[in-house]
Amino acid sequence: MAVDAYLNFNGNCREAVEFYVQAFGTEEPKLMTFGEAPPSPEYPLPDEAKNLIMHTRLNIFESNVMFSDTFPGMPFVVGNNISLAIVTDDKDALQSAFDKLKEGGKVGMELQETFWSKCYGSLSDKFGVEWQFNLGTGEL
Repeated sequence: MAVDAYLNFNGNCREAVEFYVQAFGTEEPKLMTFGEAPPSPEYPLPDEAKNLIMHTRLNIFESNVMFSDTFPGMPFVVGNNISLAIVTDDKDALQSAFDKLKEGGKVGMELQETFWSKCYGSLSDKFGVEWQFNLGTGEL
């Protein structure tokens, strides 16, 4: 099980990741854009989102740091653009942590299967800390 930092950017994620690759001498990461996600008729993808980064990850000094652009229209506040991501292969531990942290908090997305994970969810706990929960490490 790991807890990884997740940083959000306001349309300049690709530039930031390229900068961090150079600064830390990491390998070039795989970049997933919003345009590569399976289409959803309920949520049509705006043209301005297609090339924005949906997810990428760098290994910086043996710690994973994940990155994405904020989806157009979603709030972005410098200083509040970080969350902690629980990444584990233990579904029971994931469910338990999610259930405990949501008490007094606000669920952004209940734990559910997505195209990138068998079980993913997000919430803001009662102290305002943003958390993401992901079953399995995945390729990105």
